[in-house]
Amino acid sequence: MTGTTIGNASDPATGDVADHGPVVDIAGVTVRYDDVLALHDVSLTVGSSRVCGLIGMNGSGKSTLFKTMMGLIRPQAGTVRLFGSDPAHGRRRGEVAYVPQAENVDWSFPLRVRDVVMMGRYGTMSMLRRSRGVDRAAVDDALEQVDLTGLASRQIGELSGGQRKRVFVARAIAQDARLLLLDEPFSGVDARSVETICQLLRSRAAAGCAVLIATHDFDVLPEIADEAVLLHKRVLLHSTPQTVLRPENLALAFMPAETERSDGA
Repeated sequence: MTGTTIGNASDPATGDVADHGPVVDIAGVTVRYDDVLALHDVSLTVGSSRVCGLIGMNGSGKSTLFKTMMGLIRPQAGTVRLFGSDPAHGRRRGEVAYVPQAENVDWSFPLRVRDVVMMGRYGTMSMLRRSRGVDRAAVDDALEQVDLTGLASRQIGELSGGQRKRVFVARAIAQDARLLLLDEPFSGVDARSVETICQLLRSRAAAGCAVLIATHDFDVLPEIADEAVLLHKRVLLHSTPQTVLRPENLALAFMPAETERSDGA
């Protein structure tokens, strides 16, 4: 099925995209892990001030796509451009923030909530990583946005699952990135944290950021996303959340064996 083009230069909803080009421009990306095909000929364009949801079953390539966008994985074919440049360039400039599905954290380590959020400021600090007033102000603001100011001095392992997720979202906010990539931000999260994260991400988009969210939470998607991508190693459909979530369209990704047989694969 051919996806609907969303967020291109002719779409007035994309704001300054028409003047400055897309934030995310992926063309013909293929990624393999040895003999395993993870992504095949993926093309995707997302503009600023947009929230784009990525949906697909486990193993569909969502996390691989994020890592490729971050420059952590080099594709065997195709190109990835963020803000018109190589992903590594955007990462060095702190323009891209990535909140992975599972943080590699020793929860028993004596690390405070404030310390974790301050990590988002490391890219602007000297080699000694001494925080300045502007860094501390950015951390305070991020903590306030995720409603965790009162827990700033709490050891990270003492927080609930939802609070931990909000801490890492705050870290991305403190970084002041223009592109946010979030892998399953609502997984194992309480209702209050879901609402807080949704409001925050919509606010970031309204301020001009591009936000990509990989999620299995179909109930939240129509409320937060402007557009959605149905992924099963390739882009099956790129349209509005309401269109992508139609049962006959979801079947393309969640019953892929049938789809592949019908494609002659």
